[in-house]
Amino acid sequence: MKQRILVVDDEPQIRRQLKIGLEGYGYEVVTAPNGDDAIIQTAQQQPDMVILDISLGSEPNGIEVCRRLREWSKIPIIVLSVHGEDRTKVDALHTGADDYLTKPFSMAELEARIQAVLRRVAIEPVTNAQAEIQVGELYINLATRVVKVAGEDVHLTPTEYDLLRLLATHPGKVLTHRTILMGVWGSEYSEMAHYVRVYVNQLRKKLRENPSRNIRYILNEPGVGYRFISPDPNS
Repeated sequence: MKQRILVVDDEPQIRRQLKIGLEGYGYEVVTAPNGDDAIIQTAQQQPDMVILDISLGSEPNGIEVCRRLREWSKIPIIVLSVHGEDRTKVDALHTGADDYLTKPFSMAELEARIQAVLRRVAIEPVTNAQAEIQVGELYINLATRVVKVAGEDVHLTPTEYDLLRLLATHPGKVLTHRTILMGVWGSEYSEMAHYVRVYVNQLRKKLRENPSRNIRYILNEPGVGYRFISPDPNS
């Protein structure tokens, strides 16, 4: 099967050139004109790699797209930049990009970078996480950040969503208070365990947990942290 590459660029001419060039090397190419479409297509198309322009003309920009993809996927990402964006390239690498290439570049150089990244991935195969999580009546779409309970939208604050995402992407695993604080709030909050308790209680209310009906999604691990229920009823 051909390896599928998602090309993300806000300039139609660039998208067309990259599509033609990469198809000439035997890849299957799909394209996206903006960051939101890139995130949705990554979830739907399950490409083997994303080629991402770092300076998209609208929000979310390339850095934000990279960050949001890394919330649920390990798909290889090569970012494209122009001269003078060194700080932005560093930010992209810190956010989770695997490599970068400065415009202008030749198709031969891009193809060589693609092969180098794919070889690294082949050593330790990457299985993309599913963008959708369904546990009982709770539905989470990590690509669109939609959360529903019994088919009805649940409106979460950005912090509440980040907390739910962190727990839900580690089902069945105990996450300590410190791990949660570092992952959601940052290192400067690593000792403030009461933050976690407050936000977990808020989440439980919004997710309509009901212990009397055995509807639970977030379980206490006393003195340690919290565990998101596993979607596998046998685990």
